[in-house]
Amino acid sequence: MNISDKLPVFYIPHGGGPWHVMEDGLGDPSGYALLRQYLVSLGKRYSHNIKSILVVSAHWEEPVPTIHFGAHPSMYYDYYGFPADAYHLQWPASGDPELAAKVETLLKKNGFATKRETERGYDHGTFVPLMVAFPEARIPVVQLSLVQGLDPHTHIEMGKALEPLRSEGVLIVGSGMSYHNMRGFMSGSPSVAAISKEFDEWLADIVSMQDPDKRSEALIQWREAPGSRDCHPRSEHLVPLFVAAGAAGNDTGHRDYSGILMGVSISGHKFG
Repeated sequence: MNISDKLPVFYIPHGGGPWHVMEDGLGDPSGYALLRQYLVSLGKRYSHNIKSILVVSAHWEEPVPTIHFGAHPSMYYDYYGFPADAYHLQWPASGDPELAAKVETLLKKNGFATKRETERGYDHGTFVPLMVAFPEARIPVVQLSLVQGLDPHTHIEMGKALEPLRSEGVLIVGSGMSYHNMRGFMSGSPSVAAISKEFDEWLADIVSMQDPDKRSEALIQWREAPGSRDCHPRSEHLVPLFVAAGAAGNDTGHRDYSGILMGVSISGHKFG
């Protein structure tokens, strides 16, 4: 792939907290080993073919789309109850103010009010999966927030505005979890496992729709999906997928990763 080629868009599962440095894989070493393998493979595929990365993380919400303009973002350890070493992790990827300005211009051109941020560090939805995929930290990264209210249509439209970046060497990554119900994780309940699998299959079917308008409409109506509220009592970990689907444009998606993590089905998706 040449750096000028149109890049795909990803929606990846980022796992729980700093799982990548926990010896027991947060109680599921085999599940996290498979996730690590996927992220490492993703990094190997693209580490030499991209100029920068734009991440939309489930762990940042603002009243309007907010773009990190910092040249050297710090680390934001937005998790609790882990060993002390987990709060001293470093991943010194630089920011990219030039890309941030392009994101701002594209969003404003498409009717969005935006805001700039320079102080907030990389949250774990960004630095954890990217530390695994791109450990050398040589590729600049920009974070873009979700919008409070988590409206599906708003986030699909955000993604649509960002699609041109794919032809400029920017890898767009939505970082969330296709299943995110803290009571369900590790419950060991057969019914929870079944519900997660049913929702995951629905998600894979929607992502692979050939018609982007029908795909968008189905995602907007995601609450009607089987097990939707059991899998996502709150939708912040699903919403990065909406941005990714919008940025996909007319490109079809497919399930790029499938695994069992802490007893439930999770997946990652690739468009283009």
